[in-house]
Amino acid sequence: MCRNIKTLFHFEPPATDDEIEAAALQYVRKVSGAVRPTAVNQAAFEIAVQEIAGITRRLLRDELVTKGPPRTREHEAAKAKERGKKREERMRVKILGEWEG
Repeated sequence: MCRNIKTLFHFEPPATDDEIEAAALQYVRKVSGAVRPTAVNQAAFEIAVQEIAGITRRLLRDELVTKGPPRTREHEAAKAKERGKKREERMRVKILGEWEG
């Protein structure tokens, strides 16, 4: 999955429309391979973003069910930071191993 698309389900407070639309935009950018569509594709690009945002809203707000406690953005950010530190350490070990070898 694209690292820029964040988990939006089961947060307190719930995901905002802006967060949902940002995720939809990232998804359309990823699958289209275009950060900015050409003029001829602009309308199709915008329609896709709006449709995916609408589907995501319905999924998050009406269809998904969970029994666990809601996530907090602070806790998820701390977990992401820890994953980043571990990833950086693995890369450092790999690079040093290649340099020494």
